Amino acid sequence: MCQQPAIPLINHNIVFYGAGSMAEAIVRGMIARNVVDSGNIVMLNRSSSERLSELRSRYGVLGSNEPEQKNEYLRTAPVIVLAMKPKDAAEALRGLGPLLSPDQLVISVIAGMTIRTMQGLLGKPQPVVRTMPNTSSSIGLGATGIAFSKEVNEPSRRTALNIFEAVGLTSVIDEERMETLTGISGSGPAYIYYMMEAMIAAGIRGGLPADQSRELTVQTVLGAARMVQQTGEEPAALRKKVTSPNGSTQAALEVLEKGDFFETVISAVNRCAERSREMGVALEKELS
Repeated sequence: MCQQPAIPLINHNIVFYGAGSMAEAIVRGMIARNVVDSGNIVMLNRSSSERLSELRSRYGVLGSNEPEQKNEYLRTAPVIVLAMKPKDAAEALRGLGPLLSPDQLVISVIAGMTIRTMQGLLGKPQPVVRTMPNTSSSIGLGATGIAFSKEVNEPSRRTALNIFEAVGLTSVIDEERMETLTGISGSGPAYIYYMMEAMIAAGIRGGLPADQSRELTVQTVLGAARMVQQTGEEPAALRKKVTSPNGSTQAALEVLEKGDFFETVISAVNRCAERSREMGVALEKELS
């Protein structure tokens, strides 16, 4: 018996205004998980026909940087994902505003740009979704914070969630908590990579071949994350299970405690959030 092809969750056009790596990661995830058919995805950028040609060939999406065609896509798409660089956002949003009808949903992956700023640049109280994905979205293991303007209705909320659930975990938050989320999940992969660098270096200094030290470190970090995820136990409980009194693990942890590791990580997250706020304020001043 022949199986009917699965029907995509979203059956209308989604336009990506910006065609960089984050946009590509989201598109790849949506297609792989049958959230939307590739023929209903449109990718636009400022000028690189070569990049759009590459994306059309790779994913079967549509794309153009011809001005009239771009405006037509933007005027008619039910969902527009803003994925350009912050420096290009003001000009793009001011030009986009007059093209939009009140029911079109605007989703942003632009770091530091608030809903209020976006609506101000658009010149109208458009339904806006602000998001903060992280780079792990490129392999379907992202963590994305999502905040909604009051104009976003329930079907549009579901559409936005479907898009980002295709590339990992989503977490709906109040917009004023977006910077804290940035400090944890937005920039968090970098903290883990930094610790991995140190572990690999320690292995090499201890006499392990570089490739072996790297392989062991990667598997250790992966296994630790999976243990927390699959057992449901708290990290503190799992840490205690592998820490024998007066053992080697305890000796290692005592060194980390002496360096105030716990509070240093908290300070790093807080400073990241603070810097994200500073950048947001600077961006607002520049755009106004």
